[in-house]
Amino acid sequence: MREDIIEFIDMVRSKSIYNKQELLSLMALSKSRYYDWLYRQGRPNAHNGIVPKAHWLLDSERQKILSWCRDKTGEGYRRLTYMMLDEDIVAVSPSSTYRVLKGAGLLRRWNIKKTSRGNGFIQPLQVHEHWHVDISYVNILGTVYFLISIMDGKSRYILHHELRSHMSGYDVEITIQLAKEKFPQARPRIISDNGSQFISKDFKEFIRHSGFSHVRTSIAYPQSNGKLERFHGIIKSEEIRKKSYLSIDDARSHIAGYIDYYNTKRLHSAIYYLTPQDVLLGRVKKRLTDRQAKLDSARQNRMKRYAV
Repeated sequence: MREDIIEFIDMVRSKSIYNKQELLSLMALSKSRYYDWLYRQGRPNAHNGIVPKAHWLLDSERQKILSWCRDKTGEGYRRLTYMMLDEDIVAVSPSSTYRVLKGAGLLRRWNIKKTSRGNGFIQPLQVHEHWHVDISYVNILGTVYFLISIMDGKSRYILHHELRSHMSGYDVEITIQLAKEKFPQARPRIISDNGSQFISKDFKEFIRHSGFSHVRTSIAYPQSNGKLERFHGIIKSEEIRKKSYLSIDDARSHIAGYIDYYNTKRLHSAIYYLTPQDVLLGRVKKRLTDRQAKLDSARQNRMKRYAV
């Protein structure tokens, strides 16, 4: 029927003064339908049923997601997606993981309180451009110790840390000096808050002799040093508050172990869900390429399975 209508319209146009648009109007035929018929001219009719798509998950993939993520939902669905991808559990997108976990009632709901303050200074483009320094109180065996940490602003890698009984300028200088010995070629800008350790004359002299520069964050605005503030919150919630240490040496050992895990294993949402070590060592492009290859392979496999 559609072939006959197309031929009739062409015939009438050739023998009358009517143009195509006028003929379609007289026949109460929409332009979109006509051009769709014209595009399909000479082709057989196809059914309008649901056609499998490459992003449709297989039942086996859904089961793998549920079984692997069931006791790890505290990690967040995006981090879980890339953990499964890196460990060759299943290759899916974050949205697919979200739908599967939501359907199974395994998503954790949480509210993030937004701030009306700014975003701080311009973020670094290279590793060792910014070194963030901060001190956090840690209660171990009823005694307050001080966790002094140095983080690279680009990679979020913890360059060095010290768990010390004091937080004087000397303790901070020792920590920075040990980080400098690990990365002797680095000439970063040191970023700190306005603690007494960082505004002293001795600290200014230390920075000058080290070949570094120093900038302090705005008063009452900790977001400028928020990367390291966030790390201290994470290590307390995921490590320190969950453990009962036997001694200060035991605490130092466990904290060092967690920081190694944070640097080399834990996927970070702000750096493409890679590890800080990946960014520090310049492996971002390769890791992202490998992930995309796994996703492409999984899509092709789904289409083959649906075609059977």
